[in-house]
Amino acid sequence: MAKYRPNVALLLVDDDGRLLVCERAKTANSWQFPQGGVDKGESLEEALHREVEEEIGLPKGCYEVLESRDGYRYDFPPKLKSRKRYAGQEQTYFLCRLHPSAPPIDVHGKPREFQSHQWIKPGEFSLEWLPKFKRGVYREVLRDFFGVKV
Repeated sequence: MAKYRPNVALLLVDDDGRLLVCERAKTANSWQFPQGGVDKGESLEEALHREVEEEIGLPKGCYEVLESRDGYRYDFPPKLKSRKRYAGQEQTYFLCRLHPSAPPIDVHGKPREFQSHQWIKPGEFSLEWLPKFKRGVYREVLRDFFGVKV
């Protein structure tokens, strides 16, 4: 049976209902939600807080978890599978609200995952920003959390 890497992903919204998307550091015009793997012995929420601080510089108290949903899964394409010990990733998405007093988003941490960020309405997300193997999950997530069909 295929083994999937546990992964958490952040859907961060501000008070205007805008959603944070980040542009990958090594791939221009490739936008996604902050995400990352769950370390051994780490809870999903602990992984979320660690990844959010590492990737966008927000400490735990700067946002509130509103809800989470799991069971989103994608397979790595064959060229990536050869380098990884997992068939793909199984993700838990966390919808979070940014506190108005939070510091600015900082995508310049080390290791650097992203080169820039922007706030968009959920319906403005384009699946063209993603590699094909991730599009199905993003379609489901945008529908499930925001009622958006992309």
